[in-house]
Amino acid sequence: MNPGDLLGSVNSVNVAEARTAEWRGRVWRSGIFKRPVNGPVRAEGVGLAGDEQADLSVHGGREKSVYAYPAEHYTFWRGELAGPQRKVLELPGAFGENLTTEGFVESDIGVGDLLRVGSALLRVTEPRLPCAKLGLRFRDPHMTRRFYDARRNGIYFAIEEPGDIRAGDEIRREFRHPDRLTVQEVTDLETGGAVPDGTRERAGRHPGLSASWRERFGGDGS
Repeated sequence: MNPGDLLGSVNSVNVAEARTAEWRGRVWRSGIFKRPVNGPVRAEGVGLAGDEQADLSVHGGREKSVYAYPAEHYTFWRGELAGPQRKVLELPGAFGENLTTEGFVESDIGVGDLLRVGSALLRVTEPRLPCAKLGLRFRDPHMTRRFYDARRNGIYFAIEEPGDIRAGDEIRREFRHPDRLTVQEVTDLETGGAVPDGTRERAGRHPGLSASWRERFGGDGS
């Protein structure tokens, strides 16, 4: 695709304040319980207006300001989950994503790409690593591992230009990074999926990939 081409659209914008919940004999505080909102939501700084992260050591920050998850993956999960776990999928935001998107998946975009989402400009930075909060959300102690093994991790963005995003907005790529490294390739490197020869070396030095991930693949993180 050429820069400026239409990739897809925003199905839903989802936010939540952090709250506490009890699970497996422990009280957790988390912002994973996202709910869709109507109207425009401001993307600025390191997040969306009205959204909150409870543990900034693993969520949030410049490189993880906005999290998107493709609606296409919901079809897969409906075939994998049953009972109360499947019921969680009835609303968008089930995986804690800020944007439930449609029209593209992780293999369609590369780290360093710039996407115009509504009036905001977002930069692709890295895939998501699953944490225990997925187990809390689905009330399933195996959910974190299931998510990891599924290799459908979603996409993190930094906010390059602030703007408003709402359900129904188009998503267009304004810049395609010349050193092509897809978000799916990064995910597969981490999870043991098949990747082309030399992918680890490319990831370790890729300027569009966040420093912590470059270090994971042998880069210096600078």
